[in-house]
Amino acid sequence: MLLSVVVPVHRVQGYLRAALESVIDQSVRDWELIAVDTGPPDGGLAIAQEFAERDARVRVLLRDRPGEPDAPGDPGGPEALGAARNAGAAEARGTYLLFLDGDGLLLPGALAEIAERVAADRPDVLSLGHDRVDWWGEVRPGDALPAAHKQLFRRAFWTAHGLRFTEGPYDDVVPVHRAVLLASDAGTLAALDRICVRHHLRRTGTFATTPGRAHFAVIDVYGQLVTETGGDPRIRAARTAHLRAVLDDPGRIAPADRADFFRAAGLSGRYAAHRARGAVLARRARARAALRAGRKSLRARVMRAVYRLDLRRPLDPGLAVYGAYWNRGVACNPAAIYAKARELVPHIRGVWVVSSRHRDRMPPGVPYVIEGSRAYWRTMATATYLVNNSSFPGGFTKRPGQIYLQTHHGTPLKTMGLDQRPYPALTGGVSFERIVAHTDQWDFSLSANPHTTEVWDRVYPSSYEHLPLGYPRNDILFTATREQAEEIRAGLGIAPGRTVLLYAPTHRDYRKGFVPRLDLESFARALGPEYVVLVRAHYFYGRAAGLGAGERVVDVTGHPRVEELFLAADGLITDYSSLMFDYACLDRPIITYAPDWAAYRAARGTYVDLLSGRPGDAPGAVATTEDELRELLLSGAWRSPETAVLRTAFRSRFCPYDDGHAAERVVRRVFPAVAD
Repeated sequence: MLLSVVVPVHRVQGYLRAALESVIDQSVRDWELIAVDTGPPDGGLAIAQEFAERDARVRVLLRDRPGEPDAPGDPGGPEALGAARNAGAAEARGTYLLFLDGDGLLLPGALAEIAERVAADRPDVLSLGHDRVDWWGEVRPGDALPAAHKQLFRRAFWTAHGLRFTEGPYDDVVPVHRAVLLASDAGTLAALDRICVRHHLRRTGTFATTPGRAHFAVIDVYGQLVTETGGDPRIRAARTAHLRAVLDDPGRIAPADRADFFRAAGLSGRYAAHRARGAVLARRARARAALRAGRKSLRARVMRAVYRLDLRRPLDPGLAVYGAYWNRGVACNPAAIYAKARELVPHIRGVWVVSSRHRDRMPPGVPYVIEGSRAYWRTMATATYLVNNSSFPGGFTKRPGQIYLQTHHGTPLKTMGLDQRPYPALTGGVSFERIVAHTDQWDFSLSANPHTTEVWDRVYPSSYEHLPLGYPRNDILFTATREQAEEIRAGLGIAPGRTVLLYAPTHRDYRKGFVPRLDLESFARALGPEYVVLVRAHYFYGRAAGLGAGERVVDVTGHPRVEELFLAADGLITDYSSLMFDYACLDRPIITYAPDWAAYRAARGTYVDLLSGRPGDAPGAVATTEDELRELLLSGAWRSPETAVLRTAFRSRFCPYDDGHAAERVVRRVFPAVAD
């Protein structure tokens, strides 16, 4: 076997799937992949096990780690990473070892070139070409600092010299430097200029992005290395370069600790020079901020000035502020949480943010403030709890002590967050810097399924806590009675005994206005009088689709609660709307009508292949033309045993947490005053 790839697995769930696929997709097949768990289980371990089940070359190594602590500030635990790599190396059977990070990538064609090179030169250590990519997608050249993922090691060489990763932070400094020196002296060191490995520079959630005195450990690590190599001048030079890089990295050494680090490292020169340079950068940042502020309108500046005064007021522990769909009213997950909070924590008063053009949507008796108003800014300044499925307007300042729950409003089928950058139909006017700044405000991010957690972890990089608790808006799908469903149907004017289909297509970023890919009146006539088609356009298009005003086609775009429409419908017809993931909770037929699948994927990008026919991907029957859709319904194939199998797998993958009690779980987690 040519290669053993060792991958530590912990809190890389947003990146791990791509890392594993980058190995599996290589044209060279002579490898094994050992995924080693490094800490408390999360979604990453499940991803690794999924790959192991479908490819015999992938193994998951579960380690017994009694007394092995995680380091403060590092979700993966630097102690755990070194131990995991050592455990993987001990289990390896390949001629060569590659230590790939769980958030790294082996670029296409890399293994073919590696195989060719090692066959020709038979090196003990092969230094690989590498680069880095940040969370904005900008690819940068690799650096010269030691890292295990940049080298390929002959396993016999690694074992013969007793090379091991050290315990604690900077675990790869000693073995990588020693290996390179030994191979260099023996003439068995080679280099491959081709870029083979790409390392993700993660914005948060890693040891490298968590400033603290734990980074002082690099000084002792190099002290050990200098001793083991007899003071080799090459190591002394590398030590100086690495310690200066750590000192200058704001993600590692906090400003208050820099002078101490400088002195402890014994670096030449004066620390005052470093401090002066930092002061210059800070002045430039303040100047840019002042310039931006000067461009704001006079009213906005006045409001912000008053808001700054309100920020000095104490937080109100009994005040929660809610928002949904960019201030469109009471809806979605925040609405379900609001209702449950009134029941479980009645001492906490809830206030909604709504835009002036949607104030008529507010139910009687529900407190609200108009976005941008004086009352809005005071509420945002003093509320202890913030709950939203999108974002609060105006750029508020999140205060220490405020708790922000981001509920989101759907399972991601299409690309979201930073994954949207490659798609030109989306990026016009989108500020990804603002997206990231908003993400930094979150304390909690609600998740409906492991797939969602995996995506959010990558596309919204920040230090919030994932809440895998299900979607509160779906609770009603489990608790509603048959009588309630019949009342909803009657309220929509549907006669008893009709088969109701909800047609809910999503928004197209590459088209303007709502233009359904379906002749609704002709479609309804073909189905016959026993069918009723409810039409719900995306909320971007307003409160009415302008379609349907009879018994067979009913425009329900303006209906306030889509969950009630779910209860009324016997089946869902949609294209790429995230509604399918929620509707799956009901275990009722879902038809994917995808006449422009190729165009949609090209313009927007997707995470799930609805047309693959694979269990877990496809929710049921698929049609790509109107004729196919009509035939599915008339023949009964839309609710066949085959589609039921697909629906069951889809429901298992995307509805594992929903059970009718999500709102209660969320309230008990976010509002600590709730008694068990």
